[in-house]
Amino acid sequence: MPHSSFLMSRLEFILLIAVMFAIVAFSIDSMLPALPEIAAELTPEDANRASLILTSFVLGMGIGTFIAGPLSDAYGRRRIIAVGIGIYIVSAAVAWASSSIEVMLIARLCQGIGAAGPRIVSVAVVRDLFAGREMAKIVSVVMMVFTLIPAFAPMMGAFIIDGFGWRAIFLAFVLFASFAAIWMGLRLPETLAPTARRPMRFSLIIAALGEIFANPSVRVSILVQTLAMAMLFSILLMVQPIYYEVFDRAESFPYWFCIVGLLAGSASLLNAVLVVRLGMRFLVTATLAAQIVISSLMLGLDLASLPDPYGFAAFVVFQTGLFFQAGLTLGNLNAIAMEPMGHIAGIAASVVAAVSTTLAAALASPVGLMFDGTIQPLVAAILLFAVLGFLLMLYLGRIEKRAGL
Repeated sequence: MPHSSFLMSRLEFILLIAVMFAIVAFSIDSMLPALPEIAAELTPEDANRASLILTSFVLGMGIGTFIAGPLSDAYGRRRIIAVGIGIYIVSAAVAWASSSIEVMLIARLCQGIGAAGPRIVSVAVVRDLFAGREMAKIVSVVMMVFTLIPAFAPMMGAFIIDGFGWRAIFLAFVLFASFAAIWMGLRLPETLAPTARRPMRFSLIIAALGEIFANPSVRVSILVQTLAMAMLFSILLMVQPIYYEVFDRAESFPYWFCIVGLLAGSASLLNAVLVVRLGMRFLVTATLAAQIVISSLMLGLDLASLPDPYGFAAFVVFQTGLFFQAGLTLGNLNAIAMEPMGHIAGIAASVVAAVSTTLAAALASPVGLMFDGTIQPLVAAILLFAVLGFLLMLYLGRIEKRAGL
């Protein structure tokens, strides 16, 4: 239960946590309409390198995820959130002023490290104040609010670019993060009492790492989570050039992205209903099997040669399915990984998120660089990731059967 110094209403608290979550989504999805202009100005010799602006941020977020949670356990929630937002703001300012793609990528890496602070520690704040079903209810409502941001972010990004140019996107990041920091500073008290803090000991982290990766079911679920996230990152890297160059939908891209995002947002609600009846492993395995079938069909089609709008409609369905898949797999895979790690839940959550995010960014980066004016490289990569994930889930079933689960 919230302590007596906690004066925020529940609605205000949910909105604040949703804003903390949204810093990451806004930082990724609002960049999509800016990539062509950034490529033309900073890397005209190889436009595909602009996609690294997204993966460098994700890579930084993975690195930051590993350290933000343990640091907040040692030094308090507010301080680490504030430091993370500070790093994020300074990095956004450097990206705004950058004159080379190399400086931009370094700034985005650091921006991702900073964004991990509010994103990861805000979950710890919820855990400090609520428990059990009450915590689950708060997180569910936060996620419902949060899903609106990715849907509308490209539209907001396009509006900013049209009015003020692509560099203004980074000023918008500064303003958005500053707003979150001021709101937190004025209204959210420290939620971790000094007596409940745990010293930052790397020996404990190393011991936890050993225990996490010694468990075969945790290892496999982390690998599958990595592949599922790599599929999501791959579509995010390629969706803008596909809309612009393959289907000539540059003007309507933000609106289609919004529609797809809103449709896919219902996946979390569907998962909440299905997972109770079917179980986490079955649901993930079935979803990956469906993705294999869909991707195989897409790989056999030359969508660009189909009469308009049939090829484009098929790709929108494919994109929606990929986004929908994330809602049916990522949460379940994270729960599978965390199930045997309850006694070291805090460190385990940071490790699982950091490893899967970092590896997924590494897998998706070369996919983004392979764009050749068709959807084939994307679909081939998605099919490969889905097949590997499906085989790993079958192996996970054998592991659980041997363990009698």
